Amino acid sequence: MNSQTDESQIQDKTMVIHGNEACVWGAIAAGCRFFAGYPITPASEIAEIMARLLPKNRGVFLQMEDE
Repeated sequence: MNSQTDESQIQDKTMVIHGNEACVWGAIAAGCRFFAGYPITPASEIAEIMARLLPKNRGVFLQMEDE
């Protein structure tokens, strides 16, 4: 499954997503508006989704240059 879910794809308030994407949606729902990180496995997917969704939800994503 490709992790490309966004608000426009949610139908009937039901989503089928991977755990990393669920983590991001949970963080945003809980009020997270800032994420700084370095995309490295296994957190790469979380950073990629945060980078895509935070700006759409009045948040900021900051990618570090290295570990």
